[in-house]
Amino acid sequence: MEEPRSELQANAEERTKAPDFDVLTSPEELVRGERTRDDFFDAVLGLSTPATASEVADLAGHGVDAAREYLEWFEQMGIVKQVTESPATYVRNQSYLNWRRVQALQDEYSTAELLDFLKDEAARTEELSEEFDVASPEAVSLSKHASTTDQSIEDVWEAVSAWKTARHRVVLLERALATESGDAADQRTAV
Repeated sequence: MEEPRSELQANAEERTKAPDFDVLTSPEELVRGERTRDDFFDAVLGLSTPATASEVADLAGHGVDAAREYLEWFEQMGIVKQVTESPATYVRNQSYLNWRRVQALQDEYSTAELLDFLKDEAARTEELSEEFDVASPEAVSLSKHASTTDQSIEDVWEAVSAWKTARHRVVLLERALATESGDAADQRTAV
């Protein structure tokens, strides 16, 4: 290891004192997330509608030039898609994120565990389909179902959201089980 430059080295007097560890940046702070890339990554994960580099910069709390560089890199990686050219707008690539989730499921869980999760989520979707007496959550009228079942709109919305989540999980679990290589990660399922 190279010695630090002389101006960075402690002098004889400083070497006799114990270091003040409280003034040092904690490891948690270093790792946690004041990194520019992470700020931009968090910003683009929140994009559900097209946003300009300026809007992404505002979301990330950094400059527009940095936003343009990261958006270009994220587009090359497949994390975002460019929607328009002038002005350039970007949106997160949900297909990429789904592929990453499938990969994570395959890496983290065994086939038996994935099958158990799929069984539970499929049962949950069936249960909710029967509760609402429709084939999909998109067919539910929140206000109509709330008034006919004497539930609050918020409660019906939560149940419909849980149904959508369970259906999405079924899709991801089926994809994870479809192949270990991840080649089928973009295939659609019946749910």
